[in-house]
Amino acid sequence: MTVYFIGAGPGDPELLTLKAARIIGDCRVCLYAGSLVPEAVVACAPEDALVMDTAPMTLGETHAEIMKAHAAGLDVARVHSGDPSLYGAIAEQIRRLKADGVDYQIIPGVPAYTAAAAALGTELTVPEVAQSIVLTRVSMQSTGMPAGETLENFARTGATLAIHLGIRALREIERQLLPHYGADCPVAVVYRVGWPDQMIIRGTLTDVRARVREAKITRTALILVGPALADSHGFPDSALYDATKTHVLRPTAKA
Repeated sequence: MTVYFIGAGPGDPELLTLKAARIIGDCRVCLYAGSLVPEAVVACAPEDALVMDTAPMTLGETHAEIMKAHAAGLDVARVHSGDPSLYGAIAEQIRRLKADGVDYQIIPGVPAYTAAAAALGTELTVPEVAQSIVLTRVSMQSTGMPAGETLENFARTGATLAIHLGIRALREIERQLLPHYGADCPVAVVYRVGWPDQMIIRGTLTDVRARVREAKITRTALILVGPALADSHGFPDSALYDATKTHVLRPTAKA
């Protein structure tokens, strides 16, 4: 048997990849993280499949269910939100699978930050404004951050920041980022992107906290920060489609 770690995307069932939907539809056991993955995403599981929400379960309990499936020779769809490579908590699951000699595969999914950018109708990398994206998080009650991986250090780059698990730490985020991005730096908070109750709050480093508090958002939100989020700036066109520039697929410059 094989355990398939499947990226379910941000919540919209239509953002599930064709491969992910096919595998979920083939597996007789489906374990999904119900706190972040809606039931509609795993509705394509076989009618006789064992479908379990692992949100209230421990790592040991989840692994025990996988080992039951292993003993029965049944493939497992282990469904996580977004893309499992980013804060998917799959590393510790894989460690146990390797120890028990269980095969696994990872099926990528649409990560929340790309879905958020789509919902905002924007590009996160703008020529001569921001060409890098930092995917990071705030520790709060979760596992601590490694030394050096601080918001302040990332802010020094001026890159677009995609901050996970930080909606309750907006005051601290503002404190650390303000000296580097400035008071007017645009911020977008995207709540439950891809879900029916999706909400987008735009603001700046100095006023977004009040807007989030007014909207009563306390969880399941992604925070995007950086000058690339501005409605307009005088950035140059990308060289990719510049008529005066040549490359291997356009060897001759056009007037």
